[in-house]
Amino acid sequence: MKIAVMASGSLGLIVLKRLLDSKYDIAAILTDKGSSGIVEFIAESKIPGFIGNPRGGRAISSLGHLSIDVILSVNYLFLIEEDLIRWPKTVSVNLHGSLLPKYRGRTPHVWSIINGECETGVTAHKISLGCDEGDIIKQVTIPIEADDTGAIILNKYIDVYPSLVDNVLKDIESGAVSYTSQDESKATHFNKRTAESGRINWNWQKERIRNWVRAQADPYPGAFTFLGENKIIIDKVEYDDFGYHQDQPNGLILTMRPIRVKTPNGVLQITSIRSGMESLTENSLFESYGD
Repeated sequence: MKIAVMASGSLGLIVLKRLLDSKYDIAAILTDKGSSGIVEFIAESKIPGFIGNPRGGRAISSLGHLSIDVILSVNYLFLIEEDLIRWPKTVSVNLHGSLLPKYRGRTPHVWSIINGECETGVTAHKISLGCDEGDIIKQVTIPIEADDTGAIILNKYIDVYPSLVDNVLKDIESGAVSYTSQDESKATHFNKRTAESGRINWNWQKERIRNWVRAQADPYPGAFTFLGENKIIIDKVEYDDFGYHQDQPNGLILTMRPIRVKTPNGVLQITSIRSGMESLTENSLFESYGD
């Protein structure tokens, strides 16, 4: 069974190496220019590759002469078009980091933490022209613990992805694979996040702010706020039973040792600041509006 692997980032590279170690026949690799580890892997392995945006027929014109049984997409940056979806003889499969049809779109694990979910997962599904809309093949559920960050969930993915890929490929090869349509009435979709998506709104409830911070903690770009023109990146906050008055403005720094900040429904203690701490003073006020 000849496989074309579409992969990006460290997670994509890990799966690629596991596939090669497991003696799968990788006939082609597609990646983006920013995934330097995979670009090096292509060069070292001498497997035919395409680096860059595959859309507009660019990838198929380069690799379409190859005979492919299965496409496997792992953390791939690009939505692919019909020419690539129809390239393999058997099926095109994507691995998505949520329990579809919930959390379609980008960085689903981050959004799951932000929204206070207690679990996430990984779904293997057929690739369709719509974003993460294809029939489900297999799913694995992953718990989200109270202190899990986005990076911790990504590490949990590392434990799950290779074995899920192996199970799916074995089922395809043996003809035992089955497909289940997604329930569109339960579908949710979340947008791509950038480094500028992390601004804290101190008018939010304390629970949302805590989830917002931990979802984006180091090594992710981080949740941030402003004190005047100074940007403060915060990596961890905890609930604190320190007293406050309802009329005090949200975002008010109540104490400096430890740093306590007022929100509408309670006080948060900032326990880890990545940068900007030098600008903090007692009774100063963070921006109370967000993105």
